[in-house]
Amino acid sequence: MQQLQRALALIYPDQCILCETRVSERGGLCAACWRETPFIDGLVCETCGASLPGDADGEVYCDDCIVMPRPWEAGRAALAYRDAGRRIVLALKHADRLDIVPSCAGWMARAGAHVLVPGTVLVPVPAHWTRLLSRRYNQAAELSRALGRQTGLECLPSALVRSRRTQRQDGMTVEERFRNMEASIRPSPKVGDRLSGRDVCLVDDVMTSGATLAAATAAAHDAGAERVCILVLARVGKAP
Repeated sequence: MQQLQRALALIYPDQCILCETRVSERGGLCAACWRETPFIDGLVCETCGASLPGDADGEVYCDDCIVMPRPWEAGRAALAYRDAGRRIVLALKHADRLDIVPSCAGWMARAGAHVLVPGTVLVPVPAHWTRLLSRRYNQAAELSRALGRQTGLECLPSALVRSRRTQRQDGMTVEERFRNMEASIRPSPKVGDRLSGRDVCLVDDVMTSGATLAAATAAAHDAGAERVCILVLARVGKAP
């Protein structure tokens, strides 16, 4: 088997997930793409994971989360949604690049160590079934499954469901986004009760205003979740 893998590596050498440059291991970034990828490190907002300037002790919050307190307890993001971070999200969301899911999940696991505590159940933000007909998969569910494999945490991909198809939120104001998402997510009638008394980490690809995650948090609490946190691949509009 090892000989076969070595032979395949010679024929099909591992390439950067964003370009054709050869890399030392599958799922990696080349040096140039790594420099363009805005990983979020250092001081971050406690509830959305946005990068913050300076150095401080204890919990700190970004302006958005101060003005609009979040219904979940803590949150983390792996990337800022810009430069290569934006390219990665769009490749996963619209270009069928499921091959990059393990790499994305690895970055999320590192960024989300604070919220991925033992006993936490991973729950993806659900997609409406009509979206799945055209897209064929829910990227949040794929990320949550990969996170489960990498962390050993339980994953319940069907714990929450979209009760109605919402409008696309591009171009909407924050207030319009929250109205659009109101009461759009609910616990699954089949497995939603498995969240009762549990610590839940909601998983999604991108956080913009937080309207979708707020609706999912409300649904998780309706299902009896004890504590809800969030973990996203990328945070929009919060450049370091």
